[in-house]
This record gives sequence, structure tokens and C-alpha cells, in this order.
Amino acid sequence: MDKIIISGLKIFAYHGVNPEETQFGQWFVIDIKAGVDIESPCQTDNIDETVSYAAIIKTVRRTMLEKNCKLLEHAAQRIADALFAQFEQIETLTVTLKKPDAPMKADFDYVAVEIERIR
Repeated sequence: MDKIIISGLKIFAYHGVNPEETQFGQWFVIDIKAGVDIESPCQTDNIDETVSYAAIIKTVRRTMLEKNCKLLEHAAQRIADALFAQFEQIETLTVTLKKPDAPMKADFDYVAVEIERIR
């Protein structure tokens, strides 16, 4: 399966279980791998035959900002649901939602959840 990949999308949003996370917000980093049959646009060079990266980013950004979630798991599932609803060409999805500044007393690059879904 061919994939459209968006890596390292940074969005400032208000998700988390701690009150300060939903009050002050923080950065989230999102990776998307969308399984799409892109054989035709590979030959035709026609954007109408594929899924626009910009449109994917717009949908992810809107989804991250329209509702605050306590859990990364829930926020990642909302992203997957929104992308499947918006783009019928997407057959599979991997959504990795990273929280680099999670309020924990530990030294780490990020905490994350990764979900894989099939239409």
C-alpha cells in the first residue's frame, strides 16, 4: 500500500488530564501515515486523483483545536475518525500523537500514543 506521510506536524492545543494543560496549553507533534492508492496520480501528475497534504493538515489542526481531550488516545482516535470522514481515498491510517512537554518529573523526548486503523 502506498502512503502519504506527514511527519512532525506541530500544533499548540489544550489536551491533558491536569488543569494547567487545558488552561495554558502545550505543543503536540503529530505524524500521519495515510494508506492511499496513488498509482494513478503517479502516472498522471493530477492532484485531483490524490489526497492533498494541505487538506490533511487542515483537518488535523481543526480536530486538535475543536475539542479538548483528557487522553492522547482519545485525541488520536478523533484525528483518525476525522481523516476517514473527510477523505474516502484513505484506506489505512497510522496516527502518532506525541506530547513532548508532558508534565512529568522525568527526562524524556516525548510520550506518545500510536494507533493504526483500517477503513
